[in-house]
Amino acid sequence: MWPKAEFHRVQRLPPYVFETVNKLKAELRRNGADIIDFGFGNPDMDTPKHIIDKLVETARKPRTNRYSASRGIPGLRAAYGRYYKRRFGVDLDPETEIVATLGSKEGFANLAQAICAPGDVILAPNPSYPIHPFGFIIAGGTIRHIEALNPERYLASIDAAARDSNPKPLAVVTCFPANPTAEVCDLSFYREVVKLARRHEMYVLSDLAYTEIYYDDPPPSILQVNGAREICVEFTTLSKTYAMAGWRMGFAVGSAHLISALTRMKSYLDYGAYTPIQVAACAALDGPQDCVDEIRKTYRNRRDVLVDAFGRAGWQVPSPAASMFAWAPIPPVFAELGSLKFAQILMKEAHVAVAPGVGFGEYGEGFVRIALVENEQRIRQAARNITDFLKRHS
Repeated sequence: MWPKAEFHRVQRLPPYVFETVNKLKAELRRNGADIIDFGFGNPDMDTPKHIIDKLVETARKPRTNRYSASRGIPGLRAAYGRYYKRRFGVDLDPETEIVATLGSKEGFANLAQAICAPGDVILAPNPSYPIHPFGFIIAGGTIRHIEALNPERYLASIDAAARDSNPKPLAVVTCFPANPTAEVCDLSFYREVVKLARRHEMYVLSDLAYTEIYYDDPPPSILQVNGAREICVEFTTLSKTYAMAGWRMGFAVGSAHLISALTRMKSYLDYGAYTPIQVAACAALDGPQDCVDEIRKTYRNRRDVLVDAFGRAGWQVPSPAASMFAWAPIPPVFAELGSLKFAQILMKEAHVAVAPGVGFGEYGEGFVRIALVENEQRIRQAARNITDFLKRHS
């Protein structure tokens, strides 16, 4: 029968949990509802002016509208090397240890395609950002999910999972500050991960997308650990740091062997980001950094207002130490419903959208992720709606 049955790789992808929530959100908005949307981690702040000015200036130069460099223009890779030296004290070779990507998500997915053979085992955190497991699932890999509600529990399980896996794992994934849980780790965590990776001959793929959105101590890089550069690749992005999500400007840095594989894969798939975007990214990295402090301050203020206002409304939300998210247990009265049903009811009755925890993996059940992407006035309005909502169900 034509058309034929679903394609193999598409069949390996389960229904997207967030699509259920997004359809309901769209339906309610069509009917006139004012949905306060904490569901999608889409930065809402303006990109700093000096970055936009550099984009516009460069775009006016005719030759910049040609194909760009897949692995990133030399100036951008050099600028990112300077950032790593300044921020982490890590020296990277821009020629062999840095590649620019179309956002960190694309970089992660393409590295999975480059290094994973069908049947390879990957140790992945759960709950976690969906590309961490599904980048490898699409590539034909097998995922061993490890509970990662906090770094201690994740670390304690990596050794046993690696010992018990057959075949032995190809790689282990880390993500701190974590999406969705907002958990953070220190350098001792990374030292243990590198030890385990060497013991079990695994690569380490570290997602550091939220490294500049922190409220206490600055998060470390795994590449600060001695010996990590030979076996680790770290993925970062300008999306959150400079409110440049739509610009799709990310990086992969670390192991020359893995960066070479990613660079070769990308050479077949893309011509790199638009050159003016790459030049503007240089201006972001090398220019004034007070804009980063302001963006961080905005997220901190929103976090504090949300934790306080939701708490007074009757919903206790733990205060995150980093990231642009809060990770909250659903109120006890709704515990039996699960996170998806709770998110749907909350949206229908309180007009507040959140991301159900089960969408990040089975260990995320019982929680929701709240993105700090609404201003303080809207957060307080959401809290008032939630106050009435909880009273009705108490």
